[in-house]
Amino acid sequence: MMHLIVLPIVLPALLAPFIIMAIRYHMDLQRIFSLAGTVTLVGITLALLAQAATGDIQVYELGNWPAPFGIVLVLDRLSALMIALTALLALAVLLYVIGSDWDLKGRHFHPLFQFQLMGVMGAFLTGDAFNLFVFFEVLLIASYGLMIHGGGARRLRAGVQYVVYNLLGSTLFLFALGTLYAVTGTLNMADLAERVAALPADETALIRVGAVLLLLVFAIKAAVLPLHFWLPASYANAPMPVAALFAIMTKVGAYSILRMYTLVFGPDVTITDGLVGDWLLPAALLTLGVGTLGILGAQKVAKLVAFSAIASMGTLLIAISLFTETATGAAIYYIIHSTLATGMMFLVADLIISRRGGRITPDVPMAQNGLIASLFFAGAIALAGMPPLSGFIGKLLVMDGARGADQWALIWGVILVASLVSVVGFARAGSLIFWKSYEAGGADPADQPAPQTPAAASLPFVAVIGLLTGLVLLSVFAGPVHDYARATAGQLFDPQGYIDAVLRGGK
Repeated sequence: MMHLIVLPIVLPALLAPFIIMAIRYHMDLQRIFSLAGTVTLVGITLALLAQAATGDIQVYELGNWPAPFGIVLVLDRLSALMIALTALLALAVLLYVIGSDWDLKGRHFHPLFQFQLMGVMGAFLTGDAFNLFVFFEVLLIASYGLMIHGGGARRLRAGVQYVVYNLLGSTLFLFALGTLYAVTGTLNMADLAERVAALPADETALIRVGAVLLLLVFAIKAAVLPLHFWLPASYANAPMPVAALFAIMTKVGAYSILRMYTLVFGPDVTITDGLVGDWLLPAALLTLGVGTLGILGAQKVAKLVAFSAIASMGTLLIAISLFTETATGAAIYYIIHSTLATGMMFLVADLIISRRGGRITPDVPMAQNGLIASLFFAGAIALAGMPPLSGFIGKLLVMDGARGADQWALIWGVILVASLVSVVGFARAGSLIFWKSYEAGGADPADQPAPQTPAAASLPFVAVIGLLTGLVLLSVFAGPVHDYARATAGQLFDPQGYIDAVLRGGK
């Protein structure tokens, strides 16, 4: 049994309490250990990604207890991709936090950051539905602490709203798990898949209830309309580097939908046939529409990026809701793009806010105005889906995946109109923030006070440019990445390989 699989969970789980107990009063040491741990995590997850690329599904049995009796971690193409994406985003965010001194504005940032990584990694690797709930709760606790980092009444109110709404989701999650266990007697995902498929037709009512409750829970995590209300205020009021890390958290909801509704409640399971797609597609289209309108009407930079995250999730969930291999391959490619682009734009938003405030209005020139304007422009192109960056390729793949759907014309129309409106919204914000700043008060630019360059400004730009480089590489290597995404979709839609690996050791 290869112990490398458990390290993405164990490493941050050990590092967080070590920082609290041993070096809590030494910020320099906290930074060194947190950064070293995150770099190590990147190396581990990339090694696991290379192993999963062969197509083999690896299972780690904790305590050597076989499934379904013991806890298992499962590494396949999708889980390997998600943990690698999480580690890379976390490294960029951590570099930004250290360079901008965000970790000095409150207590225990680095332990909470590591606990957050533990929760995300566990959610992607677990092969057990109950442990998915456990890691969701680890996410909730750590993310609440990170949200209120730095204090402030507005941030505290947004954090309370975030916790209350997600606790509602946790309660529904427990009801769903209780329902599934009452009917099947198991919560191991592979075992659930076999038992649900074998249920007689007269015992399907409770399973359908459990499937609906699970979908509601995952929709809350993914910020699907009308369950998205927690996201704009929560993300806009959180520290922007924390919001950048949260770019992966909505993907946990999307990942859970992909995992559970291809493995346990897949397209071949007649008792849940049409249960997800019939509801999820209209909700995804509305999510994209509402997010796009939010971009157009946003009056603050943070809200602009928060609504762009909602719109991005709408596009992603359109592809997921179609539940075909082609559309799922497009969704997996778009997950990578959306995570990098949203994370980058939250960091760019923090660069803007720290220099001129958060309102989208003309003002005097800020420090590094030209460089930040260029980064904003690149991020806007990526999120709006304009060429040449990966957002354009991702949206083309989603539209291609929708060609065989009955509602293809509606899907294409919504995506194209939303892209156009997003371009207008980002152009409006960019012109007010960067171009019209020179006209503030009608003064000559030469008479404006020289902007002061913040200290230690280089590392934050390294982090932002690193994420932008990821988007460029995703565009340049779109072919190989999409090939991996299609192979991942093929593995998801052939769940027998997953089931055999978990329950029968691959036999």
